[in-house]
Amino acid sequence: MMASALAHRGPDASGVWVDEAIGVALAHRRLSILELSTAGAQPMFSACERYVIVFNGEIYNHLDLRRELEAAAPAFGLAHQGTGNEISREKSVTWRGHSDTETLLAAVAAWGLETALKRLVGMFAFALWDRRQRTLTLARDRIGEKPLYYGVQGRAFLFGSELKALRAHPQFHGEIDRDALTLFLRHGHVPAPYSIYKGIHKLLPGTYLRIAARQGRSSGGVGDPTVYWSAREVAEAGAREFFRGSEAEAERELARLLMQSTAGQMIADVPVGAFLSGGVDSSTVVALMQAQSARPVKTFTIGFHEKAYNEAEHAHAVAAHLGTEHTELYVTAEQAMAVIPRLPVLFDEPFADPSQIPTFLVSELARRHVTVSLSGDGGDELFGGYNRYVWATRIWRRAGWLPSGMRGAIAGVMTALPRSAWSAVFSSFARFLPSGWRYADSGDKLHKLADVLAVKTPEEIYSGLVSHWKPPMTVVVGGSEPSTVVSDTSRWPDLPEFADRMMYLDLVSYLPDDILTKVDRAAMGVSLETRMPMLDHRVVDFAWRLPSSMKIGKTMGKRLLRQVLYRHVPRELIERPKTGFDLPLDDWLRGPLRGWAESLLDERRMVQEGFLNPEPIRKKWAEHLAGHRNWAHHLWIVLMFQAWLPVSGI
Repeated sequence: MMASALAHRGPDASGVWVDEAIGVALAHRRLSILELSTAGAQPMFSACERYVIVFNGEIYNHLDLRRELEAAAPAFGLAHQGTGNEISREKSVTWRGHSDTETLLAAVAAWGLETALKRLVGMFAFALWDRRQRTLTLARDRIGEKPLYYGVQGRAFLFGSELKALRAHPQFHGEIDRDALTLFLRHGHVPAPYSIYKGIHKLLPGTYLRIAARQGRSSGGVGDPTVYWSAREVAEAGAREFFRGSEAEAERELARLLMQSTAGQMIADVPVGAFLSGGVDSSTVVALMQAQSARPVKTFTIGFHEKAYNEAEHAHAVAAHLGTEHTELYVTAEQAMAVIPRLPVLFDEPFADPSQIPTFLVSELARRHVTVSLSGDGGDELFGGYNRYVWATRIWRRAGWLPSGMRGAIAGVMTALPRSAWSAVFSSFARFLPSGWRYADSGDKLHKLADVLAVKTPEEIYSGLVSHWKPPMTVVVGGSEPSTVVSDTSRWPDLPEFADRMMYLDLVSYLPDDILTKVDRAAMGVSLETRMPMLDHRVVDFAWRLPSSMKIGKTMGKRLLRQVLYRHVPRELIERPKTGFDLPLDDWLRGPLRGWAESLLDERRMVQEGFLNPEPIRKKWAEHLAGHRNWAHHLWIVLMFQAWLPVSGI
């Protein structure tokens, strides 16, 4: 039942291994990417039969690891230590197939778990049962591309790639964690290690958790995960040992690392393509793919008829220049909104990044042609791509020296007029203003600037930028907000630049908890594997060695990454203001989605459910409908929780 709930993640095959005497069961659903024969079937035993594994992901350097293992076989005795105390040393390695899962098992048998983990280049989540030690180990990749949930329910220790697998177990009782719900109201996602259910956790990226069989049968805790790779250590080491070469040398090294990463991620026994938005990150990945491919790379783009939200024409221009086999699909608002009823089941946990809709649509498009799609995710967090890295730093440098009382007074003047009034003022004088001062919703942006000026420290700027409902405890009935890496400054790295600290927090929170979650669920919902060359840990290590000046310029970020891209794509095809993968959600909520939203935001319904305080929600809903404020993202968070409740199993 648990494996069947994940059939979408692995439609090609399934397998189960059970040891009834110990009470251990491993199940797997397979999306065949490497080694399409039964030699790649899971659960898979190591050659010595000591270990059995269920594995989700890809090990991109597994062929290199195989060569190392073959060379070291006489010394290490691959497949040593069987299920008892016996030791058998092999003079050579005999491979049953060419799957990376088999390579991983051989690496663990030869080098031990932690050494093997540190040697892996890839994305993964796996469960490894040691038949001799009777221990189960759960492990997750360094950045968090692949998900892994776990927890004790009743007398059972459960784990799986998605919560729907855990919900399928008869001992799952599923009590909503109101404290985690406050985090969801603040961020629009539930940050790791929390989940929406009490007692169920997300394994943190870069860690593994080892438990004995007896722990899995107890109702107590199972201990804390062990860190095998630390983003904080990497960031701090990079700050101590900055790249000392010239910018031209840094560009060459970055190009080499990205070319290496992209080449490794193009290896598959099934068709491979790439998402292409026409922005810096996806264009770089596609350009490097095409530079290493003898045939046109298959690229995919979703377009919208609303010009303000359409990037398809930019992607088309990049695809034409590179000579890719490009497929684009223009979708209507009706087609996009038709995805909304599927979101609660697809994402399995309340999740409220509206770009989940176009991400699902482009994944669905790509799956008609390929089984694997590469993407440019990670470029913003590693190379300073988000606008906040530029303007938040600039504002603090220019205004941070002022006494906090004076900054607060200025903020008070700016917020004396409502947002709608400021927008009207800017609209009246728009033709007299420089183009850089002309924004839609100018009043909203001015009030956000006021919020920034009112803070006491630069860290508060970041916290405000990544927060929606503030404070969320006023909205969640009986909830209190637990600590996260964003709120606990003692967990921040020692980095001299404010922009670097923001990039770090995005790397360890926003990237895995929002971006990677969105891409994983949307793509795996249609049985599409996604790969992200920017997140190769060797690229990550190098990015942290780069000084901020090589990443962030006066007006935009990703300076060095752009130089790599301009080797392949003309600057004029890329240089334009940064846009997000967005939707006209504010208009939809006032128009075609109004009835759906009204039913979910009904005051009596919320009171009866007992999770949310309807008063602040209804106030924002009224202001949004009247056009006084754009509360679309705040309301979307509430709507995604309300829509999820009926499928929550509560």
